[in-house]
Amino acid sequence: MAVRITTVAKQLPKYTRETKDILPFVALWLEGQDERFIRKVLKIFENAAVDKRYSIMDAEEVFLKTSFEDKNAIYERECVKLAEQSLVKALNKANLQSTDIDYIITVSCTGIMIPSLDAFLINSLKMKQDIVRLPVTEMGCAAGVSGIIYAKNFLKANRNKRAAVIAVESPTATFQLEDYSMVNIVSAAIFGDGCASVILSSHEDEQGPEILDEAMYHFYDAAHMMGFKLRNSGLQMVLDQSVPQTIADHFPKIIHPFLEQNHLTIEDINHLVFHPGGKKIVQTVEDLFGDLGKNIDDTKEVLRLYGNMSSATVLYVLERFMDRDLPKGDKGLMLSFGPGFSAQRILLEW
Repeated sequence: MAVRITTVAKQLPKYTRETKDILPFVALWLEGQDERFIRKVLKIFENAAVDKRYSIMDAEEVFLKTSFEDKNAIYERECVKLAEQSLVKALNKANLQSTDIDYIITVSCTGIMIPSLDAFLINSLKMKQDIVRLPVTEMGCAAGVSGIIYAKNFLKANRNKRAAVIAVESPTATFQLEDYSMVNIVSAAIFGDGCASVILSSHEDEQGPEILDEAMYHFYDAAHMMGFKLRNSGLQMVLDQSVPQTIADHFPKIIHPFLEQNHLTIEDINHLVFHPGGKKIVQTVEDLFGDLGKNIDDTKEVLRLYGNMSSATVLYVLERFMDRDLPKGDKGLMLSFGPGFSAQRILLEW
């Protein structure tokens, strides 16, 4: 029984600024710091390969001394709106009603809300009262792919059902005003906010790329490399500088055995749907795929236009491929990395 991705729809937050327009706010935030340090930080923003980003709050709010409670309240209010708008877009693309969804997975790691996001969507969109819910909250950038994997496994076991995966993130809500560490600065330079919804189906007559296979790869002794620490001031980013090299070291084990078990090689893959974690990670993976004769141009373009939106970002890349008229039989490889440390992979066929 085939499980297909039928539609993807993104929703952008209402605030947006180009990176050049954010630099004055960064300079104001750094007032009183060493001049060489200030110049270094501004260069990091300028060279992050992110031209523009969107946010659930304007730059003034991001750089105000607001509490964790205040920013999380904005996260709750705005992310529910974004998720509803995104899911409605995806349903309209697929000519479906909200009651046509049997399984809902909501994905987010940049704020805290109980009840989880899916409960609000069920109420606002009057979804089925027996819909199956799964909130995924602690898998970071990998969770967009993880959510699709969970949806696929549910649908594989249930014929003629549909699932919705909604990923919504606000990394700007986690910005630490009193933290001048390189981790906080680099994350602020590369991250933006965004939301995307994916609809999957096990109905035989519905169209879209089929999920041929999926797998997760877990790195041993690497839990310290990526994630958040919960502080009184909010969620403080953890991002080890060894992440790109760790990915490079494990890359052959992540890619080749997964393809081999499907009787494929990298030469058989037409499209790479890779999560843009940041400039250094993108450069590392681009070099690795480049040596194999492949490109990740769509990944770089999503990073440039929107920044890294954590779990939602890979879905923005996927939407670019879904909106094209790709030849039947083309194969795609989805790939993202996240806290744990882990790599998630999905094999698609159009």
